[in-house]
Amino acid sequence: MFLPVSFNEALSQSVKNNWNRNSMSDYGEVTFQYKDVARIIAKLHILYEEAGIKKGDKIALCGRNQSRWGIAFLATMTYGAIVVPILPDFHPEQIHQITNHSESKLLFVSDQIRKKINPKEMPNLIGILGTEDYQVVYSENERVINARQNLNKLFGEKYPDSFRPEHISYHKDEREELAMINYTSGTTSNSKGVMIPYRAIWSNVEFGYEKLGDELKPGDQILSMLPMAHMYGLAFEFIYEFTRGIHVNFLTKMPTPAILLKALSDIKPRIIICVPLILEKIVRKAVLPKIKDPKIRILMNLPIVGDQIKKRICQGMQEALGGNFYEAIVGGAAINAEIESLLKDIGFNYCVGYGATECAPILAYEDWKLFKKGSCGKAVPRMTLKIDSPDQQNIPGEILAKGDNVMLGYYKNEEATAETLVDGWYHTGDLGIIDAEGNVFIKGRSKNMLLGANGQNIYPEEIEDKLNSLPMVLECVVIQKGEKLYALVYPDMEQVKALKLGEDDLKAIMEQNRKDLNTQIPAYEQISGIKIMEQEFEKTPKRSIKRFLYKDEEI
Repeated sequence: MFLPVSFNEALSQSVKNNWNRNSMSDYGEVTFQYKDVARIIAKLHILYEEAGIKKGDKIALCGRNQSRWGIAFLATMTYGAIVVPILPDFHPEQIHQITNHSESKLLFVSDQIRKKINPKEMPNLIGILGTEDYQVVYSENERVINARQNLNKLFGEKYPDSFRPEHISYHKDEREELAMINYTSGTTSNSKGVMIPYRAIWSNVEFGYEKLGDELKPGDQILSMLPMAHMYGLAFEFIYEFTRGIHVNFLTKMPTPAILLKALSDIKPRIIICVPLILEKIVRKAVLPKIKDPKIRILMNLPIVGDQIKKRICQGMQEALGGNFYEAIVGGAAINAEIESLLKDIGFNYCVGYGATECAPILAYEDWKLFKKGSCGKAVPRMTLKIDSPDQQNIPGEILAKGDNVMLGYYKNEEATAETLVDGWYHTGDLGIIDAEGNVFIKGRSKNMLLGANGQNIYPEEIEDKLNSLPMVLECVVIQKGEKLYALVYPDMEQVKALKLGEDDLKAIMEQNRKDLNTQIPAYEQISGIKIMEQEFEKTPKRSIKRFLYKDEEI
């Protein structure tokens, strides 16, 4: 297999080699072939140039998953500008903050986002364009307005005899050159803009060639359901696939079980990238009902009959996921142990990977045929993993990583960079062990990050910070139960007594706090309920709450 030498060269070669193939679709709506994508990229390059955008300028993207989001992303990279993906679920204030902090010159937004944001809060922007048709939705800059109004005319003048593969000329990227700033947090006080170089993106693409190249071929299909602004979905549901000539289908609606199962049935993806919750939902829908009968469970333990039953159950699970995939790669969080044991028992073709935004994102992976249950694979090519522990096979310690995938640092945050990158080693903040064969087992996430139903990173401390400022809240902990978030609150008892508040009064205040809090945070961080705690939270000597004691608190 021919392997290009850089990321933008890979994009160029893929467009030329797959000119007449389908490239990306908004599921059930519109489809773009690779030649369509190339033509739109060329138009956006003209727009950037006419608007005064230079190589190295930042361009932000905020919107739902859709083909034109992906095309704008590719156009920015191939122009030599730096792309800043922003989760569409962020609160408008967070979008303003990230756009300003990144010093973005242009902002692409979907219709839903456009109605929420205030252009006046982002004074450095020279223009805001809609992702649906790239029309200017806000600009006081004549160059931007004129560039968009005259775009078709300018394109016709530049390519009078139609746009052909030989016209493709993309920015020549360098290994250490900054390609993307991906924000792990939406608040200015804690915002961490991960600076991802071309080296890291290309290394992740190479990983795809090396580990999946024999199974995914040009013309195959994949379903993109994770947020595009999230590095996991961006890298392995879009970027790698585009370089391989694969047809990416964007699920533009919320992935409810009914919508998701129909899309999987229609598209029949060749590989499935998902978070544990999606796989667990399908197991509970397609597998568990079949093995509730005690007789079936007994038969499953018999040598020959049991194998046949397990095979049929596995086939049913595979059919529910489209019936055409090589493997399902689970990432973002640990999979439920009981569900994983069942998947392994029936011979289901799954594996669990491990990554971080700071590594664009892959750190560990193993093919499903060799994957060891309970692990998250082995260190991927060009990456070295070790445990900060006197005995990395038996004593958990922080997982450290070094190699091509590691970020340059955090944008405008030297202090956080110095804490996280030490002598070239990326300190993940996760605790784990590595066995004799090199399999990585995560034992805890010291970062306390939670994972939303659609793959969004949730940082409970940020929610708690806002809740702690509301009436009668002395301290709190946010926990996750399935898909929902709940807050455990220990009230300010001195105020409660001083105001002579009863139990019903306190419940009413907390319910109002919940409603007020939810107006300040993204949809995927919404709090479903507040439980009032009778005693102060247990703390460490440093006065940090022992969070692990409360993660299984009954609501």
